[in-house]
Amino acid sequence: MSQLKHVAIAGATGAVGVEMLRCLEQRNFPVGQLTLLASARSAGKTMKFKGTDVTIKELKADSFEGVDIALFSAGGGISKEFIPHAVKAGAVVVDNSSAYRMDDSVPLVVPEINADDVKKHKGIIANPNCTTAITLMALWPLHQAFGVKRLFASSYQAVSGTGAQAIEELERQTREWAKAERKWDDVRLPADQVKVYPHQIAFNALPHVDSFLDSGYTKEEMKMENEGRKIMHHPTLRASVTCVRVPVFRAHSVAVSAEFEKPVTVEAAYEVLRTAKGLDLVDDPTLKKYPLALDVAGKDNCAVGRLRLDCALDNGLAFWVAGDQLLKGAALNAVQIAECLV
Repeated sequence: MSQLKHVAIAGATGAVGVEMLRCLEQRNFPVGQLTLLASARSAGKTMKFKGTDVTIKELKADSFEGVDIALFSAGGGISKEFIPHAVKAGAVVVDNSSAYRMDDSVPLVVPEINADDVKKHKGIIANPNCTTAITLMALWPLHQAFGVKRLFASSYQAVSGTGAQAIEELERQTREWAKAERKWDDVRLPADQVKVYPHQIAFNALPHVDSFLDSGYTKEEMKMENEGRKIMHHPTLRASVTCVRVPVFRAHSVAVSAEFEKPVTVEAAYEVLRTAKGLDLVDDPTLKKYPLALDVAGKDNCAVGRLRLDCALDNGLAFWVAGDQLLKGAALNAVQIAECLV
């Protein structure tokens, strides 16, 4: 590859695609040529990159001629259809969907954890699930120090993890309730206001992210164990997770209880987390300081806090981690992977 790269973004107009473009600009990625790809209805529109209007093109099989690095964030079906064409054209693909994550021939990478796995790529590198990536930013340094055996976690996931239509739905439902000047206990909206999720998301919490499996877990919940094992090279990791969609626009939060091989103290965990890359330690309950979705939204680093010994586990530690799922959970991580290629 030459020093300046021809970069393509497939799914450029989506919530993650927009953030990919911003990350490329903010991190001064060596873009020599930029190709923005989306559906036919977006073709002809423009998006700005470094002050210049870039015209969006329709995503087609022949869209990747001369492309060095292709960032995909257009859904698993699109990835399965078009990534083989991109690889055949000579591009290295960083895919944000779940299409290739568990493929044994495809590295699944969080650069702060397993950047060396990028070298093993055969044209495709997978970006992990957003909740997994955010959780591992705190779990990985603790695992290095104490050796994690298993974890129990509950996620509190923002609607932007679903996409632009979900953001609009939460906004629309909230405005509909406020416009009617309803009382606090009169919050159920008409059925025609519910389109993206199976139930109203405003003023609600849905213990349903992704589709259900025969086990009763959802696909999203199993990603923590399956992807965590692959990223951390830890085949015996066990994780029991409940994923919940909450009426937050941006940034996921996760409550974690982890059990370790070695004895752990809060003080020792603090020392480990203070120096972890891409992670801020925010933990002073006396001053009501702990990670908040509002505080990490729009920020590259994840944040961890509420550390305490878990009273139900041997060598257990409970903590709360939050991160912007559009950034470290998606776009930023993808661009960091691309940085490993240059």
